[in-house]
Amino acid sequence: MKVEAYLVNSFTANGSGGNPAGVVLNADNLSNEAKLAIAQAVGYSETAFVSQDDEVDFELSFFTITGEVDFCGHATLAAFSTMHQKGMVAEGQYVQRTKAGLLTVTIESNGNIVMELKLPEYLGMFSYEAISELIGIDPAVLESTQLPIEVISTGLPDIIVPVPCGYLDRIQVNESLLSDFCKKHDVIGIHAFELCDENSGLTASCRNFAPLFGIPEESATGSASGALACYLTKHLGGEHTSRFTFEQGRAMDCISIITASVTSKEQDILKVMVGGFAHEVGLQEISV
Repeated sequence: MKVEAYLVNSFTANGSGGNPAGVVLNADNLSNEAKLAIAQAVGYSETAFVSQDDEVDFELSFFTITGEVDFCGHATLAAFSTMHQKGMVAEGQYVQRTKAGLLTVTIESNGNIVMELKLPEYLGMFSYEAISELIGIDPAVLESTQLPIEVISTGLPDIIVPVPCGYLDRIQVNESLLSDFCKKHDVIGIHAFELCDENSGLTASCRNFAPLFGIPEESATGSASGALACYLTKHLGGEHTSRFTFEQGRAMDCISIITASVTSKEQDILKVMVGGFAHEVGLQEISV
């Protein structure tokens, strides 16, 4: 059987950059083994598989080159952008079934895709010393941010690591140590960030590392961006709706722009949304 996989860059900045994802439409009859083989043939960090659903609009599953994950933000964006561009869906709101739950996706008239993420789970903190050896930044430097290192999940558990301005590009990940650490603590990887000058138009610049899942570094990470938005809302304040713009992929020469918003009331977060644009860059035919 031959399967077509659309190759799509998600969270592009003015049509360039972004994070590539595979998209397979009409995936109802594909086994998990076939999906994994297709994801490996595509070779991107994640491939999304779109199937019909009896109760909601679509069911999406997500595979890395090593196995299935519960959710993937940039692959969700890629999938709904592809369906929109192919005329399968119009602008409006849809519901997708994922292993992270039922989540809404809104397609705006300009092609911007805005995804609902799971409400945040705060899963604990790590010491500066524990993370220092994983990323090659001295514990005292990490501590100087006066912000904690915290595991937050809005679909996938990520370690949110603040670094001082000027240190983000200095990170040197020990992939073996980080993989072992993530396996031991049941987390996906590290999402590091440095806050930006308020005049830059950006909230933070970010880097994401998940070598346990075959991703040495990723140029745009939707679920981790949602987790970071919740982290900033929690630790730096903000009532009602807080909006964020994140840059990711600078160190990879592949800049991506991710928008996020958090709706909160007092200490409770009520909704987490992440959005961006995507562009199709190719089509791959795969035999399974």
